[in-house]
Amino acid sequence: MTDPLERRARLMGPNVPTFYDPPLHIVRGEGVWLWDARGRRYLDGYNNVPHVGHCHPHVVAAIARQAGVLNTHTRYMHDGVLDYIERLTGRMGHGLDQAIMVCTGSEAVDVALRMAQAATGARGLIATDNTYHGNTTAVAQLSTRRPPVGGYPDHVRLIPAPDARQPVGGTADGQAAAFGAEVARAAAELEAAGHGVAALIICPIFANEGLPCLPHGFLDPALTALRAAGGLVISDEIQPGFGRLGDVFWGHEALGFAPDIVTLGKSMGNGHPVAATVTRPEIMGAFREAFGYFNTFGGNPVSVAAADAVLDVIETEGLMENAARVGAYTLQRLNALRHPAIADIRGRGLAFAIELVGETGAPDPALANAITEEAKRRCVLINRIGRQMHILKIRPPLPFAPEHADRLADVLQSSFDTCPR
Repeated sequence: MTDPLERRARLMGPNVPTFYDPPLHIVRGEGVWLWDARGRRYLDGYNNVPHVGHCHPHVVAAIARQAGVLNTHTRYMHDGVLDYIERLTGRMGHGLDQAIMVCTGSEAVDVALRMAQAATGARGLIATDNTYHGNTTAVAQLSTRRPPVGGYPDHVRLIPAPDARQPVGGTADGQAAAFGAEVARAAAELEAAGHGVAALIICPIFANEGLPCLPHGFLDPALTALRAAGGLVISDEIQPGFGRLGDVFWGHEALGFAPDIVTLGKSMGNGHPVAATVTRPEIMGAFREAFGYFNTFGGNPVSVAAADAVLDVIETEGLMENAARVGAYTLQRLNALRHPAIADIRGRGLAFAIELVGETGAPDPALANAITEEAKRRCVLINRIGRQMHILKIRPPLPFAPEHADRLADVLQSSFDTCPR
């Protein structure tokens, strides 16, 4: 029998990313559970794509029902996409009441960057230096895991990301002002280089940066500097959005700011490829005037049916409230974990981070990898983030229950016990 890894490399090329070593061969999912090809069941503590649970029957039925009636592009009139945008933007506020439907988060961010450039007439973009926003050519220039061929373009400036243990500026109390000063510095450089400032883009929970717990209003100094330079703020809600944080529906609500543009994806369709860029009418108007944009599959009736069904489930099953309640319980269980390498445990709703360091206090990516693999061996799935990939990242589907939190915590403690420093 052909080795699946060899076959994958032969058909997909080298260095195709996978999770875990050896990677899992997953064949089925239901709720918060995944099954591999050998029939082993895993608690999914990581995937934010199946937001309302793997293969939720209401979402599956909505997709199948619409696929049996009509699926085509948005150059034909169809009420489904209009009804969904009204429903979605009804949860936004801040004048964000128009949207472009696309297929992936990368596309949503790509459109957002062009919206900002069209609305401001400037090219300059500011992002943090430990982030990921997608993989189109334009968006990949903001990401830091693999620098672009030829280096970062001159119209992009990367600034230090907020950090829980090593805050920008040196102190937690001064981090907001220091981050604002970094935005001002980057804006001045872009102005001096003749690019101007189009936008600052952030994930409002800085998820890939390590999930630092930042106070309401943290972004105020940064936005003051950004507005002074004429730039817009893009809130990338692909990870925190749709109620994951428990007490708020969107990440920008947690930080307390009004975004000019919002990008959505991943959890929006519970695994079906659907995403969106949401903005105000004047920004949308500038974009439509500057770009003849059309997306063949964006906003097709089946994708919209999937997205609409996700909102149904969030509302009818109280999943945002569940994220708050079970998130608090999970954080309590995680805070009881004991290991000398645990430097910090933080979380909000159903998003958690456990930061690991060595004896000198330096990041310990080797231990983070060992814990991730040991937890997988014990049939619980988590993963890693952070500048050094030394932070355990946990973000389960929203139907996560207290008994799942217990299993997660018990397996993590056993994994730590198996992996002494």
